Amino acid sequence: MKNRFYEEFDAERRESRPGVVPGDYRSPFQVDRDRIIHTSAFRRLQNKTQVFFSGEYDFYRTRLTHSIEVAQIGRSICHRLNQTSSLLEEAFWIDPDLVEAACLAHDIGHPPFGHTGERTLHRLMRPYGGFEGNAQTLRILATILFGPDRGMNPTRALLDGVLKYKTLFGEVQGQKNHFLYREQGEILRFVTANQEFPTEFPPGKIRNGFRSVECQVMDWADDTAYSLNDIADGIQAGFITGENLEKWAEEEELTETESGWIHKLHEAIRRGRVESTVGKKIGRFIAAVSLKERGGFLSSETNRHRYDIEIDSEVLEECDLYKRVSLGLVFRSRQLQQLDRKSDFILERLFDVFAEQYIASEAPPQGRFQLLSDEEEALVFQQPDEAGRARVICDVLAKMTDGIASRTYKRLFDPDFGSINDLI
Repeated sequence: MKNRFYEEFDAERRESRPGVVPGDYRSPFQVDRDRIIHTSAFRRLQNKTQVFFSGEYDFYRTRLTHSIEVAQIGRSICHRLNQTSSLLEEAFWIDPDLVEAACLAHDIGHPPFGHTGERTLHRLMRPYGGFEGNAQTLRILATILFGPDRGMNPTRALLDGVLKYKTLFGEVQGQKNHFLYREQGEILRFVTANQEFPTEFPPGKIRNGFRSVECQVMDWADDTAYSLNDIADGIQAGFITGENLEKWAEEEELTETESGWIHKLHEAIRRGRVESTVGKKIGRFIAAVSLKERGGFLSSETNRHRYDIEIDSEVLEECDLYKRVSLGLVFRSRQLQQLDRKSDFILERLFDVFAEQYIASEAPPQGRFQLLSDEEEALVFQQPDEAGRARVICDVLAKMTDGIASRTYKRLFDPDFGSINDLI
């Protein structure tokens, strides 16, 4: 039975090459999902930081396990909405394969060393167009996943599903994050069918809040996963204890409801029931989602923009509380701040050495050292200007895992590290 929620408009792809092999049993959204899973960009997430450096212990979450958890939560939200919402029916439902694809891809553009790596690359790339994890995700999927000019040719619905932000770099003064690259305006125009944003959606926070229903589901699944699972990892790692949790709560101005949630978390720590407690809360966060209608921009083009999800206000408050706990007791801890400083140092040194060799030069300089692969060097010198060359260098660094970034740093700067047999 055809799902009337989606039309050809949603499954359209930017490039004329076939999106689906003739006779393929899969839907266009299943093809999108499968292509993501079977890529090196997705596999590299297994060695990229979520909270703690990947590889420190085998039970902490990496970007890969986080993405898998987000995909599971996203599918569960879809199934619940499809079964319970009066706005949906048997032949009119939100596609869980599309949501799963967006969830699996949502962090694929993140660089090594987590959000510290993202901030560092943005600071270094600011003169050349900035760096943003969501923009890099879009760049990988649409432009460079399979080669310098070959993305995976995703459907319009998947592009829109990962587009958390719709403001271009430079449209708002002093942007620190939450933007797309200027050159991605063409992709944004494809997503919006060349329609200009109305005046009620100015660049910045308001425009970035304009999202398809699948993107909203993905974003809440992401919030659910990291707000709860970061807490679980922080407890497992010993950063969050019953004692320092109580001390933190005493220093905060908590409501009676918030104090109750902290008490229950403290009890879970004391009784060794953290994982089961978190699992129940994930179910509660999924059940907090409902669907409502909206009209306006793009709603006449696609059902994906006819609906918003609504989150129970008490669950939003609880989610925010757990984020504050993680920020105060984990991310601002001396240990993680020291590791963040080291991560910033490593990426800055790598960027500087590549910039000296490649960004300022329009052609390979005489007497140079070859620091990139043949393909990467050729691509650098094909670029028309410094911004283009810097973007290629940024792609090289953003693609690195935590381990490869650390080993590349040691190979370049540690005299006691490296041999002719030491390959990336």
